[in-house]
Amino acid sequence: MKILVVGGGGREHALCWKLAQSQEVHKIYCAPGNAGTALVAENVRIAADDIDNLVLFADHQNVDLTVVGPERPLLLGIVDAFEARGLRIFGPSREPAMLEGSKAFSKEIMRRAGIPTGDFAVFEDTGKARDYLKAQTFPIVVKADGEAGGKGVVVAQDFAEADSAIRRFMEERIFGASGDKVVIEQCLFGEEASVMAFVDGETVIPMTAVQDHKRALDGDLGPNTGGMGAYAPVPAAPLAVVEEVTRRILRPAVEAVRGTGIPYRGILYAGVMLTDAGPMCLEFNCRFGDPETQVVLPLLTSDLASIFSAAVDAELETVPVKFAHRSALTVVLASGGYPGDYEVGKPITGLDAASKLDAVAVFHAGTRKNDEGQVVTTGGRVLSITATGETFAEARERCYAGVRRIQFEEMQYRTDIGYRAL
Repeated sequence: MKILVVGGGGREHALCWKLAQSQEVHKIYCAPGNAGTALVAENVRIAADDIDNLVLFADHQNVDLTVVGPERPLLLGIVDAFEARGLRIFGPSREPAMLEGSKAFSKEIMRRAGIPTGDFAVFEDTGKARDYLKAQTFPIVVKADGEAGGKGVVVAQDFAEADSAIRRFMEERIFGASGDKVVIEQCLFGEEASVMAFVDGETVIPMTAVQDHKRALDGDLGPNTGGMGAYAPVPAAPLAVVEEVTRRILRPAVEAVRGTGIPYRGILYAGVMLTDAGPMCLEFNCRFGDPETQVVLPLLTSDLASIFSAAVDAELETVPVKFAHRSALTVVLASGGYPGDYEVGKPITGLDAASKLDAVAVFHAGTRKNDEGQVVTTGGRVLSITATGETFAEARERCYAGVRRIQFEEMQYRTDIGYRAL
């Protein structure tokens, strides 16, 4: 099987790495890829959102299956474009992908399907949004409706903070059309977890629950990021909780989307709050999480290519999907200043030394090789160092041993990933 992986981050390196272990796969392309994907795949100089050229490439190279990493190509309709050309692709089409692309659509699906979630209201008028806020208790959550690069959610502690979010999203339009609507919702309390599932339109098979760390600094301080680390499994979300999330959140969402006339195929990711009243849905994503993928895939013992292929053919129930009873932890190494301004082009050392450690994998994100053949930084999140172990403590110790081998100027990372599981 020839496979094309679309994207160029740590998630896509992990996907290429896992697919390369499959007996079914003899060639992997990654577009655009990074210095890490180049170790296990052939990088292709096509941007992840250049759908026309990705279609042409897959057609010309006789690619058997395309796997999409990031959300943007999905929201732009990459699946629709590939299927129109008769090409096999794993991921939801544009309309079901609006589960991630529109917070208002997502919450409406939750309401329609009876999925447990916080109370909410949707506004297109700033005056009505402010009037609604005056009658609410705080904290409260204000979300821009559309894509905002993970920065469109504000947990407002008081009216002034909520009002500021509405002004920035709707009036200053800092996220453009994504702020034309806002969702204002109840703030839920508890421990967060992420449950991702393989979906073929009908069958839903969940993966091990993951907990990620969004804040930039130790102690969950500092600004929100794309994710500074993650671990699995989650003590607060054992198998019984994962089964409950599947039964009460994931399956009803898939059935509700199917009711609109277009089946949901791909990854469905539920961000949940584990409350005293049970798991409640915070959000849906329509793709693998990053860095969640970097801990889940090392625990997967089944053939990933076979799973993807079966899902595309609506035959997911025919393949085994099994996970090792081990622990995994990943730590993101970021450029100094991230998630704000940062410099790029910093040479990275210690990659081989870290990769040679027992049960450690180094997944590249913002990296490339320069003209001298050195691997240098190109982004905010640079690397994900992942380790597995028989116990959480063993995985964590191995992971940070890998982190200590690697250096680049102004490197920053959190030293407390997985602290809730200690």
